[in-house]
Amino acid sequence: MRVNWNYIKGLILLGLVAFLYAFSSQRNAAKKVSYFDVKFLGENNLFITHDSVNKLLIQNNETLVNVPKDILDLNELESKISSHPMIEKAEVYLTVNGEVRVEVAQRKPLARVISEPSFYIDSRGEIMPLSPEHSARVILVYGDVDASNLEAVNELLQYIAQDEFLKLYVTEIIVNEEQQFSLAMRTYDFEVVVGTTKDLDKKMNNFKAFYQKAKKDKMLDLYKSVNLQFKNQVVCTKK
Repeated sequence: MRVNWNYIKGLILLGLVAFLYAFSSQRNAAKKVSYFDVKFLGENNLFITHDSVNKLLIQNNETLVNVPKDILDLNELESKISSHPMIEKAEVYLTVNGEVRVEVAQRKPLARVISEPSFYIDSRGEIMPLSPEHSARVILVYGDVDASNLEAVNELLQYIAQDEFLKLYVTEIIVNEEQQFSLAMRTYDFEVVVGTTKDLDKKMNNFKAFYQKAKKDKMLDLYKSVNLQFKNQVVCTKK
């Protein structure tokens, strides 16, 4: 009976590869974390410090450095960091050199509600606490804002944030007792009465057309109120 040496060599080679892979994996898992780095994505104004994120990374009251790689739970670390009220999401990964890299995306506030206590409304339309580290320059919202009208407030904020003209000029949103909205402008002191968010696109297009015409005629300083609640027209009250 002839021995198939090619077959035997193949089996030996396969066994050797499996052994080296298992040995390498075991050694790699036994390696310890040599370094960790936290990187904030996006803008430089931080609502949370690097030290605060570092504390969230601490396991069993010890630093991540010199912790064996095989006991690290990256998903748990991501969940722990993402649970912070200033953070929208986090990604934690290991490099081949045994370094832990952390990428953090902060929540983005669109407006600050002036109340007791004050708070932000973020880009997802959710309530976000103020930060002791940084105060965002955003639209101010006056009046009662709670779960009953948060969706409508966010709808108006999102509309403003996506419109270059409104984003440049609107500085305040006022919510009255009837849950109607008014806007304050950066340059002029007249009140823009929006009412509800129904037909918001038509209302804002009417307002922008009025604004351009009144600015051209140099009449913007004459008004104390610009009402957008009437269909297909803008009703103004002079000072």
